[in-house]
Amino acid sequence: MTRLTNDPAAFADEALEGFVAAHPRRVRQVPGGVVRATRTAPGQVAVVVGGGSGHYPAFSGLVGQGLAHGAAVGNVFASPSAHQVRQVARAAETGGGVLLAYGNYAGDVLHFGQAAERLTAEGIPTRALGVTDDMSSASADEAHKRRGVAGDLVVFKTAAAAAEAGQPLDEVTRIAELANVRTRSFGVAFSGCTLPGADHPLFTVPEGRMAVGLGIHGEPGMGERPVPTADQAAELLVSTVLGELPEGVGSPRGQRAAVILNGLGSVKYEELFVVYRRVAQLLDEAGVQTVDPEVGELVTSFDMAGVSLTLCWLTDELEPLWTAPADAPAYRKGAVEAADPYVPDPSEEAAADTVPPATDASRETARTVLTALRVLKDTVDLHAEELGRIDAVAGDGDHGIGMQRGSTGAHEAAVRAESLGAGAETLLQRAADAWADRAGGTSGALWGVILRALGTTLGDTERPTAPVVATGVARAAAGVMELGKAEVGDKTMVDVLVPFSYALTAAAEAGQPLATAWDTAAHSASAAARATADLLPRMGRARPHAEKSLGTPDAGAHSLALIVRAVHGVFVPTLEKH
Repeated sequence: MTRLTNDPAAFADEALEGFVAAHPRRVRQVPGGVVRATRTAPGQVAVVVGGGSGHYPAFSGLVGQGLAHGAAVGNVFASPSAHQVRQVARAAETGGGVLLAYGNYAGDVLHFGQAAERLTAEGIPTRALGVTDDMSSASADEAHKRRGVAGDLVVFKTAAAAAEAGQPLDEVTRIAELANVRTRSFGVAFSGCTLPGADHPLFTVPEGRMAVGLGIHGEPGMGERPVPTADQAAELLVSTVLGELPEGVGSPRGQRAAVILNGLGSVKYEELFVVYRRVAQLLDEAGVQTVDPEVGELVTSFDMAGVSLTLCWLTDELEPLWTAPADAPAYRKGAVEAADPYVPDPSEEAAADTVPPATDASRETARTVLTALRVLKDTVDLHAEELGRIDAVAGDGDHGIGMQRGSTGAHEAAVRAESLGAGAETLLQRAADAWADRAGGTSGALWGVILRALGTTLGDTERPTAPVVATGVARAAAGVMELGKAEVGDKTMVDVLVPFSYALTAAAEAGQPLATAWDTAAHSASAAARATADLLPRMGRARPHAEKSLGTPDAGAHSLALIVRAVHGVFVPTLEKH
């Protein structure tokens, strides 16, 4: 467990601050994460990686010459927001475009994808690639759904070396994609991990048993078996990884491979070496020639006791990129020629914090919205433990924590906006950005969409009516489905948001006042949330453990239903004048 903490909610920020203080020659902090502390050649492609905190040395520890140009850093086990990714990318790029590389988790896909679109629209050519090396998270036929685990390192390293060699963006992207499709990982665990401030792990493994196939966010394994000896563990890892060869690798014999034996947090280096001793023997017997093997903690999960094996089947093109020099805080290979340090321009200053003009009516609405956001935050705080417990049944158990971070950040931003005289639209948009930044993950992205859609519809001038609010909720539902690609029946928040929207629209069109219409729709939301207990998840981290979630409602759906019910008494009556 994590013993040395202050405020658990500040853990990721404080860890990043200390990391930067410990490595000033290699990294510097920027909004959203870190970038190299050294100058990058003009026109060089910037490889920006990232993901949630809790996986050190991934992702910040892999920033430096020969490796990543920057890392966007989210909260614990939560992806950074699109805004944070953009900020890091803009700080890292020097005119050659940007490759965003990340683990293929739902929140990362949403946020990095959004960031790539916005950066490209702003004139910075950007590509995005989710790493998919984890064999246990999906079948070979659905490899695009697999998670990224320790194979992240191979993809990041080869792409960054290609960028360092002056390759253009399309070539750097092609090389990253090639490394990704030729990389496979498989892991086992003997215990789960415990988040900072928590008093129990996200999952447990019975005494004398081992979880087989696991993620790096505390997801439980795909099965269990008795705890093996070190040699037996090595044999399971090697046989599994060799059991699925990439297209074009007909036989392991005579092939060259980058090999990583990765400790997930609390397996000691000596234990890893005992296991690798047998891994090396087995690979040699299979005719595999290992190239620059890595044994150690490279992608972790706090205090999880586990180990994973990664093989990347090298080509003549990939091998020199894998072996090229690198100098990052947590990964060094060969010798790099030190670049000049980056010197910030002292004239760079943040823009003054101002808000667009708003009418008195909209500012009054903004004050009501602020009260609603406070009630929302209080509701989440009250139910955070319950939401985490529900999420842990088939996911990683961080939904309550993520909702707390997001709702707190949104409320704080709304307080600031209201004090500046913001109207309803501006207040909600700033709350939306803050929620996405603080929460990260899938729910952070989706709640950002919800608040922004409501704000855009309410505007900064008029007082909203029932039809206007219903239109805003309908736009929010459409935006969530467009971004998250979920539909009704997938066991997500969409299963509540859509019926809530339909009910609110129908009541508003029937002429019901807003308070009555919202109350009717809230009842529909509660019923829809309960009904998700009978669904199997088809999206997100719960999908690989779908059967485990039967009988339990979806955490995102449940939290949304709680929120729309809680804000009814504060939000709705005061928005409407009769």
